[in-house]
Amino acid sequence: MADSMENRDGLIWFDGEFVDWKNANIHILNHGLHYASSVFEGERSYSGKIFKVREHTERLFNSADALDLKIPYSVDQIIDASYQSLKLNNLENAYIRPIVWRGSEMGVSAPDAQVHCAIAVWEWPSYFTPEEILKGIKVTLSEWKRPSPETIPCKAKAAGLYMICTLAKQKAESKGFSDALMLDYRDQIAETTGANIFFISDNEIHTPIPDCFLDGITRRTVIEIAKDHGFKIVERSMFIDDLKDFDQCFITGTAAEVTPVCAIDDQEFIVGDEIKKISATYIDLVNNWSGD
Repeated sequence: MADSMENRDGLIWFDGEFVDWKNANIHILNHGLHYASSVFEGERSYSGKIFKVREHTERLFNSADALDLKIPYSVDQIIDASYQSLKLNNLENAYIRPIVWRGSEMGVSAPDAQVHCAIAVWEWPSYFTPEEILKGIKVTLSEWKRPSPETIPCKAKAAGLYMICTLAKQKAESKGFSDALMLDYRDQIAETTGANIFFISDNEIHTPIPDCFLDGITRRTVIEIAKDHGFKIVERSMFIDDLKDFDQCFITGTAAEVTPVCAIDDQEFIVGDEIKKISATYIDLVNNWSGD
């Protein structure tokens, strides 16, 4: 069971000011809660440097634009507040969660609702246990699918889009799996509930085209790492029947980093040197990050 986030020590940046963690509250009649008019980011700080913080923050603004949310701060102000949050909470290795939402002006349409913004930081190790990362995680196929881009703002990291992810992951965990694989509305392989997915055969890495789900920042980073290591990257439509053509599988995300997959239901994979090489390079990159 996940630990409650309510009664923690620390400070949260909330609409331009730092407030005590326990007092960072909003009203129950809140548009973001009732109508999912909320966007967020997931970032990691390594040794005091937030990996690709500008890219993450710009995506936050793009997500907000997709939901007609006008963030009342600049990209630089959000970046500065993220670093202030780390400093005031005495953290260097941490997870950073900026979130933007509409306030308590209710109604399905709320164009004049006040837009709020907060940033919380906390210590959060890898999304999976050290044993899972060493041996690979077990994944099962979900009954829930990523919807058509005609029905959702699929390029936005929007809270409402994670409802089916929550359902899929909870169902998977109840059956003894670590995560769930989601197909899209065309029955093509899409992603897991919170990470992009890759498959390896010989010197080729195949991955689904992100046309109805997020093209993750970690995904793009790992693609560049793989290219530098001499892998051929193939972005294509993929189906469940294609799984048998691959020896290795891994997922990527800010929370998951680079995590190998040892099985998708009955299809087993090895955790080979190729995944270990990509993972080691990624960890070295984020721990020596000097950009913004």
